[in-house]
Amino acid sequence: MIQISLLPPGAKADSLAYQLAYAAQAVAAVRAGHALPQALAQIFSRSDAPAPARGAIQDLSYRAMRSLGLTESLLGLLANKPPQPEVLHGLLVTALALLVNEEESGYDSFTVVDQAVQAAAISPEMSFAKGVVNAILRRLLRERATLMPQATKTPPGTWNYPTWWIDRLKAAYPEQWQAILHAGNQAPPLTLRVNRRRATVAQYLDTLQQAGMAARQVGPAAVRLHRPVPVQQLPGFAEGVVSVQDAAAQLAAPLLDVADGMRVLDACAAPGGKTGHLLELADLDLQALDHDTRRLQRIAENLDRLQLKARLTTGDARADDWWDGQPFDRILADVPCTASGIVRRHPDIRWLRRKTDTAQLATLSTQILDKLWQMLRPDGKLLLVTCSLWPQESEQQAVAFAQKHNAIRLPAPGQLLPTASETADHDGLFYALFQKPGA
Repeated sequence: MIQISLLPPGAKADSLAYQLAYAAQAVAAVRAGHALPQALAQIFSRSDAPAPARGAIQDLSYRAMRSLGLTESLLGLLANKPPQPEVLHGLLVTALALLVNEEESGYDSFTVVDQAVQAAAISPEMSFAKGVVNAILRRLLRERATLMPQATKTPPGTWNYPTWWIDRLKAAYPEQWQAILHAGNQAPPLTLRVNRRRATVAQYLDTLQQAGMAARQVGPAAVRLHRPVPVQQLPGFAEGVVSVQDAAAQLAAPLLDVADGMRVLDACAAPGGKTGHLLELADLDLQALDHDTRRLQRIAENLDRLQLKARLTTGDARADDWWDGQPFDRILADVPCTASGIVRRHPDIRWLRRKTDTAQLATLSTQILDKLWQMLRPDGKLLLVTCSLWPQESEQQAVAFAQKHNAIRLPAPGQLLPTASETADHDGLFYALFQKPGA
């Protein structure tokens, strides 16, 4: 259970102090092993933070995650001992993230220091530490020129990833590892998928232009906004004209070349982005499977917005007790993985994962793939998708699967490395497409 301490009723939600105090709790929750989205959801469900403050709290929390290697290295130089309680540590690394990225953050250094001290003052758990916060942050301002070179002597201080993660990338991608790390440290763009049942890309780009939102096409149905905005402000979003989906993730549905009337399974389907895309491409008998009933509710909400329908089923993809025995024409297997290819969207992942997770998740994925293959008709196609960069979860998995089942491997993108440039901007996903031999 995530522990959230509410701020006093008089705290001003539009102040940086208020936002830092709650961001500190979110960062502390991640250090305790909780995912950042869940930590923020708990804060927002319990606090009275209005929408603008929620956006600012989320932004501060994600900034802190992207700079955590450097800020923790700095904190080790600035503090005589690890700050306690954990929320104090969270406040310091969140404030330090703003100070070391001052130009990008938009806050001047003295404002950050003053508001961090105020954040400690209004927090029940940190009010004793106002002087500590002030001293540590002001020391950074005084000694920045000396401290920064020292803090970046270690791999985490330089790259903002755990050392084991950096070493694994070097081994897997000796030529590209630095570019991959850099891409993962960028704030992600807002990429949309245009619902072809409702509009063409050209039509939607024109709609955005009329709304004063600059954008460009980055895929067959993909549009990237130059500046992200809340989805509620997107023209046609509530009516299902567009959905939020990374350009790399938009490759999945077209690879299955679905046609009207096909019986299709989307396994491990939540939150439903690929489910919706499949149904936008054809009139399908589609079953969306996920082990978590609450996550299935998100699929239902997305499909309602898109005005599309699927059979939503709670079940374990490693079992067949949910299956009616009728084979599927197409199966989308977006299997569990370490999510190492989407860290720019989920920067907390790098700090939550452990080296041993890869082998455990690869074993789970193998079990799922073996079971799903039994449900595919002869000549049918199964698409393996992961959002991982680790070969054990992607290419090695695909090779082993093809050999084990005598599966025909069809053309597919394989490993896409994450990139964040003007010409190419997408997450790191892996695709392998298989066809079952005919009867």
